[in-house]
Amino acid sequence: MRLEYTDRQQRFRQEVRDWLEQHVPKQPLRSFDTEEGFADHRAWEGKLAGGRWSAVTWPKEVGGRGCDLIEWLIFEEEYWRAGAPLRVNQNGIFLLAPTLMEYGTEEQKQRFLPRMATGEDIWAQGWSEPGAGSDMAAIRCKAVRDGDHYVISGQKTWSTRAVWADWLFGLFRTDPESVRHHGLTFILLPLNLPGITIRPVQQLNGQTGFAEIFFDEVRVPVHNRLADEGAGWQVAMATAGFERGLMLRSPGRFQQTAKSLVELYLRHQAHADADPSVRDAVMQSWMGAEAYALATYRTASRMAKGAQIGAEASTNKIFWSELDLLMHETAMRILGARAELMPHAPDAGDIGNWLDGFLFAQAGPIYAGTNEIQRNIIAERMLGLPRS
Repeated sequence: MRLEYTDRQQRFRQEVRDWLEQHVPKQPLRSFDTEEGFADHRAWEGKLAGGRWSAVTWPKEVGGRGCDLIEWLIFEEEYWRAGAPLRVNQNGIFLLAPTLMEYGTEEQKQRFLPRMATGEDIWAQGWSEPGAGSDMAAIRCKAVRDGDHYVISGQKTWSTRAVWADWLFGLFRTDPESVRHHGLTFILLPLNLPGITIRPVQQLNGQTGFAEIFFDEVRVPVHNRLADEGAGWQVAMATAGFERGLMLRSPGRFQQTAKSLVELYLRHQAHADADPSVRDAVMQSWMGAEAYALATYRTASRMAKGAQIGAEASTNKIFWSELDLLMHETAMRILGARAELMPHAPDAGDIGNWLDGFLFAQAGPIYAGTNEIQRNIIAERMLGLPRS
């Protein structure tokens, strides 16, 4: 496969590159898993929105540029090349927004999308529960209809960005007699409502990227429901498709990591070559990142012709999560014992953020649906194999 860009696409790339060179912070922002860093990243989302770069694929009337998927891929390549900040509102912009555009009312789109684009509203996910991690069909957190409100009781956990987020989207069981994926409803709710308790969940690095959320008879207006009551599973599967497919993990992210890995290897080649498997892993990482990019361009081209992302989104999710692990594990092998130092340690030298990336990569095979579940989906829905 050979990629060739049109003159318009090349001009778009240059426009993106010029804007980022002028606006990307010279010093990295503090982690958005800290209160101060979260505020810094919220402000960055506002700056992106000011240039209409926050959500380039969205319609212009809600803050986007109306770009197609190829232009989005170009934007992402330039974004990661420039070393721009991570997106604190990725749950909203890349997951909820496409779902809203497909299932939301016009009032909901106008109400939520512009504030999402500017970072005024940061969104958290409300999928997992203590007894329903990768198996969302086992959700028990209930929403009982009471007139023009739902009364929500129960618990969510591993809710990304929920410590300082403004809103949550998630699945709730509105039919108490239902089982599995039936009787679930997709609801949007602000996290400052009476009856909500948020408890931070500490990560391996001591920061709080997740939270558990307790609902004690929380009243949420029915007009915050997305799509019909009981249709939550269908809506959530659309959101999961965006998460596993194109939007959450663009190729630019992994291409930049692969480039950094090659540079790290070349700086330490003298001792890294003592183990020939390290060189092989570096080459495999670079080839994997390029293969993922080409496959994603192919998928984007198919979608431009009317195709839909189906069960093959599960193959994407497995590939990028295991590629991320390979790249960061290889970096750890190259750095040796120094890899365990934090970037600010006196003897850290050039280790950069490899340790943070390595710790985060451990979660890749778990979030967005565990890779074991994804392999079951591939077996049943793509290969037609019987369920065990």
